[in-house]
Amino acid sequence: MSSRRPRSVVPPYLLRAVAAAPEDRFPRAASAARTALASMDRVQAPKQVTGLRAPRTAGAPDTSPQRTIATAAGTTTLPGTVVRREGEPDTGDAATDEAYAGLGATHAFWLDVFGRVSIDGAGLPLDATVHYGQEYDNAYWDGQRMVFGDGDGEVFRRFTIAVDVIGHELGHGVTQYTADLVYQGQSGALNESMSDVFGSLVAQYAAGQTAEQATWLIGEGLFTDAVHGVALRSMRAPGTAYDDPVLGKDPQPATMADYVETTEDQGGVHLNSGIPNHAFFLAATAIGGPAWVGAGQVWWDALTSAEVSASIDFAGFAGVTVRAAATRFGADSAEHAAVAGAWRSVGVLS
Repeated sequence: MSSRRPRSVVPPYLLRAVAAAPEDRFPRAASAARTALASMDRVQAPKQVTGLRAPRTAGAPDTSPQRTIATAAGTTTLPGTVVRREGEPDTGDAATDEAYAGLGATHAFWLDVFGRVSIDGAGLPLDATVHYGQEYDNAYWDGQRMVFGDGDGEVFRRFTIAVDVIGHELGHGVTQYTADLVYQGQSGALNESMSDVFGSLVAQYAAGQTAEQATWLIGEGLFTDAVHGVALRSMRAPGTAYDDPVLGKDPQPATMADYVETTEDQGGVHLNSGIPNHAFFLAATAIGGPAWVGAGQVWWDALTSAEVSASIDFAGFAGVTVRAAATRFGADSAEHAAVAGAWRSVGVLS
């Protein structure tokens, strides 16, 4: 596979803003963000996790989630100590039980909507570690497991609190096992967008929401009340998720007119993902009803299409979705028109 860099839900540009915050406002958060930034290179190598489970047996996969939650107990040692396995009752620890529920909601979404058994399609066990580090300001997928920090309590709450964040990170696993989009430039922004799309759909499916009812916010509830913001990102209106006097304004573009050319953050993967995110929102709301029934099916067809190369750009992927919509719903369908119109609206297609 092309890349094994862990995928973190909080982008480095936001962590840098927190790290630079005056310590008289966010003393713990500034220190925690600096630690999270410094750890990013250290956690780039995927972890070799052994000893938690027996190997999967051959034959038809077990369609149950097969969850195991461990705790790092404030250390950065993975996998940590197992505190809850599949089928066991709530522990009373919020992070453990939220992680368990979020993994279950994500598993149910993929199985019920796409008939996919776990993120690899073959029953891969879903492992997670909670209470990672001291006030760790992030959550990430390291290629094998989910890892959750508890947040600093000043800017960020614990990262298990938002089911779309769990869906987002496991979405990176799904992409890893399908198109394996290169985590750089436009293909990397598509990689991030896929996780936002399917993370949002996990939350919408769990809540029984239609496209019109959904908030289309990613990481809603992660910010504390001290932050002037509602989420990490907005698919409905990229660039509006937060506007804080200390942390600054959400920098995501919504259209190609504001595309960001940068060498940071793997070529702006967390920034420019706002453009395909907005295209999905436009397509989903134009089609209406549950988003996983309309636009979600089209995006899944595209992600698993032989036409999608690991280094595909926005225009290439947009073309695949338009053709996928025509194949699934018909060239004269409202769904096909909605998908094509969405990509034109964000300036990817003319």
